[in-house]
Amino acid sequence: MTARRATIARQTNETDISVTLDLDGNAVFNADTGVGFFDHMLHQISRHGLVDLDVSARGDLHIDDHHTVEDVGICIGQALREALGDKRGITRYGHAYVPLDEALARVVIDLSGRPGLFFDATFTRDKIGTFDVELVREFFQGLASAAAITLHMDALKGDNAHHVAETLFKAFGRALRVAVSADSRTGDATPSTKGSL
Repeated sequence: MTARRATIARQTNETDISVTLDLDGNAVFNADTGVGFFDHMLHQISRHGLVDLDVSARGDLHIDDHHTVEDVGICIGQALREALGDKRGITRYGHAYVPLDEALARVVIDLSGRPGLFFDATFTRDKIGTFDVELVREFFQGLASAAAITLHMDALKGDNAHHVAETLFKAFGRALRVAVSADSRTGDATPSTKGSL
């Protein structure tokens, strides 16, 4: 496989974002979004997905965190789509179950070229610190749509909202790691009977 790395810059009236993603990295991570809990969650994707991830974001945080979190998801999704190229030789599917104490999440990914998020998570409170828990879904919605991937995310158990959110991000990283990995048995073939993804 050739280098699977992409840099995306996106500027709107609400946000100014730069993302660099390397799918064959070593979990080198840097993020400055102005949203501390969100940076912590992005670190989980990098660490458990074994991807290098650099995120710089300036957003209208004086309003709330929504635009920043959603737009970072869009940019990471665009970077993922670009870094994957024609998807030849990849495994395509990935899944992971990740526990964190009482919480347990399952994430299943299909790098299908068809965008869809199917998200089932209940949080026991509305905020983790100052972070609105509804933004977890918004982030992954932006990512799945921009990357054109099918993403199933289920929080199977959990009482602590921080733990529930963290298991979802960790499981996403783990599932992504599998899905983007090279399939040694198929060589350079496209993992689809259609011949393209």
